[in-house]
Amino acid sequence: MDDLLLIGFVAAPFGVQGQLKVKGFTDRPDHIARHVRTLYLQQKGQPQPYQLARLHEHKPGILIMTLQGVNDREAADALRGAEIYIREADAAPLAEDEYFIHQLIGIKAFTTTGTLIGNVRDVLTTGSGDVLIIARPDQSDALVPMVRDFIASLDLVAGQVTIKPVEGLL
Repeated sequence: MDDLLLIGFVAAPFGVQGQLKVKGFTDRPDHIARHVRTLYLQQKGQPQPYQLARLHEHKPGILIMTLQGVNDREAADALRGAEIYIREADAAPLAEDEYFIHQLIGIKAFTTTGTLIGNVRDVLTTGSGDVLIIARPDQSDALVPMVRDFIASLDLVAGQVTIKPVEGLL
């Protein structure tokens, strides 16, 4: 199932009626609560489908989730640590300047003069924004913040990002 997006993981049971406390990685829990019916939980092996009965934000980044068939604390505790996924097609529509992190992994990074820097190896999510980790041949990785001061363009269809070569950045 390559079309799944990680939205969080089960941190702990919540209460005695099978609710789950979830550490969420989504900034749109309202969309999931209103539009997503099937979630996929993975502990070992393949992700398993569960029907979402209820979801609400408890605190920023902490969600309380009720799944059909998970009716007591023991059943909820058995899911502790499970990763929670939704299908990409069920995700909230992205704005023009938004992206899913997995879409950035593997794209080529160029300077504005057309020089290949390397490939995006990973994306580091920080409190102030995302940072591209670019694997460069025969050099250490380059860290480039995903802000307009450093990113000239991002073309996901072409699979490339163009970076303004600021002194000391690369």
